[in-house]
Amino acid sequence: MSKRLDQPTNANESGDERTRLRASDIARDEGVTSLQALQRVLYRSAKQDPTRRFHALYDKLTRSDVMWQAWINVATNQGAPGVDGVSIDSVKAAGYEGVMSFLDELSAEVKDQSYRPQPLRRVNIPKAGKPGQTRPLGIPALRDRVLMSAAKLILEPIFEAQFSPVSFGFRPKRSAHDALEVIRLAANSGAHWVLDADIKSCFDEIDHEALMALIERRVSDRAMLKLLRSWLRAGIIEGGVYSDSDSGTPQGSPISPLLCNVALSVLDEALAEASLQTGKCVRYADDWVVLCPTKERAEMARSIAETALAPLGLRLHPDKTRIVHLTRGAEGFDFLGFHLHMVESWKWRGRYYLQRWPSNRAMASIRAKVREMTDRRYVGLSLDAVIDRLNPVLRGWSGYFRFGNSTRKFSVIDSYVAERMAILASNKYGLSGRNWTTRFTYAWLQNLGIYRLTGKVTYGTAHALQ
Repeated sequence: MSKRLDQPTNANESGDERTRLRASDIARDEGVTSLQALQRVLYRSAKQDPTRRFHALYDKLTRSDVMWQAWINVATNQGAPGVDGVSIDSVKAAGYEGVMSFLDELSAEVKDQSYRPQPLRRVNIPKAGKPGQTRPLGIPALRDRVLMSAAKLILEPIFEAQFSPVSFGFRPKRSAHDALEVIRLAANSGAHWVLDADIKSCFDEIDHEALMALIERRVSDRAMLKLLRSWLRAGIIEGGVYSDSDSGTPQGSPISPLLCNVALSVLDEALAEASLQTGKCVRYADDWVVLCPTKERAEMARSIAETALAPLGLRLHPDKTRIVHLTRGAEGFDFLGFHLHMVESWKWRGRYYLQRWPSNRAMASIRAKVREMTDRRYVGLSLDAVIDRLNPVLRGWSGYFRFGNSTRKFSVIDSYVAERMAILASNKYGLSGRNWTTRFTYAWLQNLGIYRLTGKVTYGTAHALQ
């Protein structure tokens, strides 16, 4: 590279003249970095002209501020090495100059268009809350992950400008709890029939040509399109055996969530257009529901979804897609780790409100983690060391599930943690029996510094019995 990556370039180095000037104006007037200014220009340009196709994007990948932020994003997320065995720690071990050299070499390949992605390393990881079941994860090489992250920094603002408000997953300033709140309000307003839908193998079966056609609606830069195609077709190595990737955008790459949202924007548009005839759609990545006032409208939403998904090579899972009736607590459904159910008000009998608490799967998942971390093979560790490992897990889990109506479930987990710690202590000190009510009390646990979930709930719904 002609300039060191620790010397961030400004927006004047490449690209469309109008974009350069506007980005520099935004950086100065709004007090943001040159990268943030570029992203704002791209977003506003896409928002102002929904038909505009962007042609000067590829050269922005090697901007020093883009590459450096991409490295920070990848290094922060950690992750295992790809097929080449190069890890984040090995690059960091060479110090600042080693990181700069790594990014310089990658940028040089991108600039002269000699860059070629390596195949993904396929691993199968356990499914949370489903013992014995796994899901495939495709791990790109570190250099590929950095460039994918750079491409996401450039492309995301363009597509964000067109994404529907019904989509919440992997989007800036949107969260799972935002999606859950929309569901709560819709259900409490009378939308008591829910299409609880599941797309079969969404990340594995997205048709490449259909996806690229959607991307080409906003991107005309041939080099950028070629780069995206190369990632989709990079192939997979599993157990030393290479196989082509004819479809799908593998889970595990930094750009896959964005590509998934681009593909499923077709579904968002179809359901939003028909919302007056169907109901309120809420989507988080490939997990989505439609809340409707009648069963007939929920069935119509399913038909519309099937039609919208077919050109993408996707289909609804026949066994996991169902229509749920919420009225008076007749049924409930799971979404984003929570179980959602209409519950009778303690203040106004006969009125029902939607509440949420950790699903059975989420409860099984945290139990499994607690059981693993308090296994008797850790009797050689001090109890303080066990708790130091356990507390971040409990704190993270409660941090997500505290928004809702989780008091009873939190109490169950607290009791389970107390039981597991008591069993571990009994094994450690050679004590027989399990008289933890007298021998290992909550006061004992508190003295050890265990993180307690009880008292951490932030209620989202009032006046309802659990």
